[in-house]
Amino acid sequence: MQLLLVEDDPLLGDGIKEGLIDAGYTVEWLQDGQDAWHVLSSPHQFDAIVLDLSLPRLDGLQVLSQLRGLGDTTPILVLTARAEPDERIAGLNTGADDYLAKPFVLGELVARLNALLRRSQQRASHLLSWRDVELNPATQQVWLAKQALELTATEYRLLYLLLHHYPHYLSRNALEEKLFGWQSELESNSLDVHLSHLRKKLGSEAIRNVRGLGWRLADV
Repeated sequence: MQLLLVEDDPLLGDGIKEGLIDAGYTVEWLQDGQDAWHVLSSPHQFDAIVLDLSLPRLDGLQVLSQLRGLGDTTPILVLTARAEPDERIAGLNTGADDYLAKPFVLGELVARLNALLRRSQQRASHLLSWRDVELNPATQQVWLAKQALELTATEYRLLYLLLHHYPHYLSRNALEEKLFGWQSELESNSLDVHLSHLRKKLGSEAIRNVRGLGWRLADV
């Protein structure tokens, strides 16, 4: 899942980014409200946004208001030191889906993001499943036929994306952006290598590819 983190504190932002990557997310980190608005008003799509309010050039509340004004429904978690009730109310009324005051525990941030994504996907269960595969986003555990399946971090994120979007296809551009981030420089065959490795672990017929459409899990 691809997240946008908007946080101007270099030390805190770096810690949050690394923690979210460890939790299985692909994270793009910006430190400026104007830059965030430029990205969010472009075709880039994120699964969720972690947004600080006290940002240079453009306040986070303005970013939030403008984004909702476009009709964008991306789940947004406001993360800020502004702990006064009026500030929390303003953020939620402007369109935030959740609010976490600093200081905070990283585990709670991850849990709240998982819950936001679960609600946005209208899933009652926290597990994602396909055939005899089950994936738990909270613990990053995967089972195949009730047996633990060992995956690399990239293989895990790739399987998560395929499960989350099933039965729809994901194009090469969409998969590369969500897996590696839109600021990454990739070898031309990086995605194909990870797809090949995942196929070997799930079964050679598990992942379908249609030219012009992309990849998806095979029919159940």
